[in-house]
Amino acid sequence: MDINLEKLSEQAAALLLEYGPKFILAIILLLVGLRLIKFLTKQVKQIAEKQDIDKTVSRFMSNLLSWLLKAILVISVVQMFGVATTSFVAVLGAMGLAVGLALQGTLSNFAGGVLLLIFKHYKIGDVIEVMGHTGTVTSIKLITTDIKDFDGRLHICPNGEIMNNDITNRTKLEILRAEVNVGISYDADIKGAKDVLMQVLKNHDRVLKDPEPFVGVVELGGSSVNLVARGWCKSEEKFAVQTDLIEKCKIALDEAEFEIPFPQMDVHLDK
Repeated sequence: MDINLEKLSEQAAALLLEYGPKFILAIILLLVGLRLIKFLTKQVKQIAEKQDIDKTVSRFMSNLLSWLLKAILVISVVQMFGVATTSFVAVLGAMGLAVGLALQGTLSNFAGGVLLLIFKHYKIGDVIEVMGHTGTVTSIKLITTDIKDFDGRLHICPNGEIMNNDITNRTKLEILRAEVNVGISYDADIKGAKDVLMQVLKNHDRVLKDPEPFVGVVELGGSSVNLVARGWCKSEEKFAVQTDLIEKCKIALDEAEFEIPFPQMDVHLDK
């Protein structure tokens, strides 16, 4: 019994001498590593705040960095005890590849959401045109963007497809151009019609004086001489200004006795 105790004590001492320093070093490395990771993630958050990056993106970036560094730290600590981690890393890589392939579409939308939040092509409240939809952005998430159109319908658009399409942001600029197209008969006085339309633009309280309004002939149509009246206004007022201009232009032309002809066709009969 004494011999067994003696052998056990010798084995314990040998193990302590062999693994004791490694264990202490591993604990030190783990503690220092965790403090360093915490410091780095904090620095990433501060840099993101200075760059005015969206809080959702900065939180995701810092969390992702934290988990990656912690995984590397754990693998490094395990290697100190002589454990082979090559196969473990290979299994993690294979699992990551399988998950990536299974969630390919979702990851594409996720990446698109991150890019949208970083580059800020639009923000909540902007009126945009994308993927055949026009409306106000009500929500920007990491996977989708919600757009409420002027009919009150809510369109939930995947961010990956948004990033692969043209985006027209009507709110990005302070002013936009309102445009009215109208036709007059070929017998009408073009200059007189242009003067009538110009007066409508100049008298409108929401049409800007600079840039100057414009009225001109844009087409000789099959049944009419087609004019365009263009005026600039604040971007958020464009829809209201344009509909109001259409009404006022029609009333002004009627009062000036300008005919807005219907489509017509001349038919010649051979006897």
